[in-house]
Amino acid sequence: MARVKRGVAAHRRHKRLLDAAEGRKGTRSRLVKPAREALLHAMAYAYVGRKQRKRQLRNLWIVRLNAAARENGLTYGKLISGLKVAGVALDRKVLADIAVRDAATFARIAEVARTQ
Repeated sequence: MARVKRGVAAHRRHKRLLDAAEGRKGTRSRLVKPAREALLHAMAYAYVGRKQRKRQLRNLWIVRLNAAARENGLTYGKLISGLKVAGVALDRKVLADIAVRDAATFARIAEVARTQ
């Protein structure tokens, strides 16, 4: 059986890894083992961060909706409950965007929620 030499493949793999580790400090951007470990941690943190970003944005929308609802004489819970009863199918992201960009329209939406 013929001998397999893996030098080129290993160099290519190491080069790709070090290119991805560019910008890190010290040996984390220069040596293969620390760079690999840094990248594995970075990818794990990035994965978790993508999940956390969704939670944080929903939390931000709720805070904005609560503030806008209170300006219109409602609480967040009463606003959401009233909209659900009225059959308004706007999600929190859209409602928060309307509250920030167009206060008059949000006031009309809040009035719909209040009448329910």
